[in-house]
Amino acid sequence: MRLDGRHVIVTGAGAGIGLGIARACRAAGAEVTGFDKQIDGAAKLDQIGARFVQVDVTDLDAFEMAIAEAHGRAGRLDGMVNNAGVTIKVPFLEMTRDQMETLWTVNQRSVLVGCQAAGRIMADAGGGAIVNLSSVHARATNPGHEGYAGTKAAIAAMTRAMAWSLGPHGIRVNAICPAMTRTEIVDAAMQDPDKESLFRSWTADGAVTTVDEIGALAVFLLSDAGSALNGSEVVADRAMSALLDVFDVRRK
Repeated sequence: MRLDGRHVIVTGAGAGIGLGIARACRAAGAEVTGFDKQIDGAAKLDQIGARFVQVDVTDLDAFEMAIAEAHGRAGRLDGMVNNAGVTIKVPFLEMTRDQMETLWTVNQRSVLVGCQAAGRIMADAGGGAIVNLSSVHARATNPGHEGYAGTKAAIAAMTRAMAWSLGPHGIRVNAICPAMTRTEIVDAAMQDPDKESLFRSWTADGAVTTVDEIGALAVFLLSDAGSALNGSEVVADRAMSALLDVFDVRRK
């Protein structure tokens, strides 16, 4: 599970899961370029020795150009992690067209463009690895997440298809499907003992996954240790979706 001498791009790297993945890739020896829309992430990435690039992945032309520039600067591109995404939870009958468009553009289209741009570079170089962040909502969801779940299921489906389209070029494409993860927002919510107890009740071992645990999974999939996996979905939900139970917005 080493990435020495390799260059990895991580989108949405300024905070949360993206920062955890960037940190894990750096610890594994990779050169990391972190993309984020918010400038706030620059200092955090600098602290771990990663390069920061401010880019909005919904500007598809700018996103593709940023990938090309990062490749040119490093002289290689071995790994691409499409992590940037948004969550919009709203009653289905109240969802607006703008909210739908935001979900599609950020969560689905940017991943498709990121994979294509990185895939072209990797194909010319003889191979690489791509990791897309899907979600447990791709397989088990609840009311209020119709749009979000659809985009995450699309990521899983695209990942399976791209495994065959890019596999002949030596490129592996896999997805990680996390459930609730201890991002800054979740950690803040867990300061409330009742919420912490609720969150822990959703998993078989009573733990809430950390961003560093998701980072370790990304490193595995990017490294030679994960060479047998292509087109796979790693469901990192601590068995949450394995439980036959009623779990939706009606539960308090």
